[in-house]
Amino acid sequence: MSRVIHFEIHAAQPARAIGFYEQMFAWKFQKWGDQDYWLVSTGDPAARGIDGGLLPRRGGAPAEMAPVHGYVCTVDVDNLDAHVAKLASCGGVVAMPKFPIPTIGWLAYAKDTEGNIFGMMQADPDAK
Repeated sequence: MSRVIHFEIHAAQPARAIGFYEQMFAWKFQKWGDQDYWLVSTGDPAARGIDGGLLPRRGGAPAEMAPVHGYVCTVDVDNLDAHVAKLASCGGVVAMPKFPIPTIGWLAYAKDTEGNIFGMMQADPDAK
């Protein structure tokens, strides 16, 4: 069985996107050599999850109302309401408000400063 082992965020303005994710989730970024590429550390390597990369976008930005073309990454959060409230101050917007995934938790979708969609999920076995 093959598992996802890496993700990439494409950004028109990498510095702006780095600031967003540092502020929103306390992710760490490290430039990789002399490339326009940053390694993304999303947390403790011993914890469940994956790390990724960030690079300048090649081509146009996602259209405002276009369907998603690619994978959507979902970030595990301990308080979804607090993260949704924090979103605007970091430069993001809500793409789909909080809704339940029965017996799993609460999910909301957002857009970062670059127009990329991502999910945020709070585990809650009582979600209905």
